[in-house]
Amino acid sequence: MFEDQTIPLPDDVFRLLRDSIHSYCGIYFDDGSKFLLERRLTRRLQQRQLKSFDEYYHFLRYDRKREEELAALVDNLTTNETYFFRENAQLNAFSQEILPELRTILAERKILRIWSAGCSTGEEPYTIAMLMLESGDWWRDWRVEIIGSDINQRVLHTARKGVYKRSSLRATPPEMLAKYFVEEEKGDYRIVDAARELVSFNYVNLLDPFKTSLIRDLDIVFCRNVIIYFDREAKRKVIATFYDKLREGGYLLLGHSESLINISNAFELRTLKNDMVYQKPVRERSR
Repeated sequence: MFEDQTIPLPDDVFRLLRDSIHSYCGIYFDDGSKFLLERRLTRRLQQRQLKSFDEYYHFLRYDRKREEELAALVDNLTTNETYFFRENAQLNAFSQEILPELRTILAERKILRIWSAGCSTGEEPYTIAMLMLESGDWWRDWRVEIIGSDINQRVLHTARKGVYKRSSLRATPPEMLAKYFVEEEKGDYRIVDAARELVSFNYVNLLDPFKTSLIRDLDIVFCRNVIIYFDREAKRKVIATFYDKLREGGYLLLGHSESLINISNAFELRTLKNDMVYQKPVRERSR
């Protein structure tokens, strides 16, 4: 009924909606983002057959389907542009330096757990899986778990399918494209089962302790180009979660535009040959 019509978003309701979104997932919209919320959320009002943003805010507060709507709202607001083999220097640090180190440290345990937090449509965890497959046969008798998670249900559906457009492969080396993808009739590319079988996908809100409670004993956390959307307090909460989930000596890999300055001093910054990464310190044990 509101085809091609944007519903006005009053300033006071904008602030209420902004605070609700921030409380739910940590994403913060400043005053300059009012038009963005107004334009994108008009679609949600149309689908819920609501006439005003006042009604929509009331729906988010009190309706029994509020959690479902909050998830759909985030789907409409988050940007999920990504691609395979993004930030190659960091991936080289992972495959050439971090993996060999963990191979030695975890040789008796033979369990490796990696979390791709905010994985979007799955390119990152699948890239990690391909790099594992390329690292040799040493881990074949290990239990390797690569967990991809996101707050956006729509992108997780794409990730589980494992089928991608050519644009997602723009940084993929030709030899990796030939080895790990099968071209389909419509020009899409399906990732091979050997890589898919290493990855599982889960819906996780990084600010929800219940959602993150089942993820633990991690060796590496990838959270790249995610916390840039959070305000400082939300960043601190998420980084504290990663610290708690990582084993001592575990690694945290952030995007190149992200750092822990003024956020957390719990991690050590390590300068590797290929890149700089964060590491959870190993406490000295009494003898």
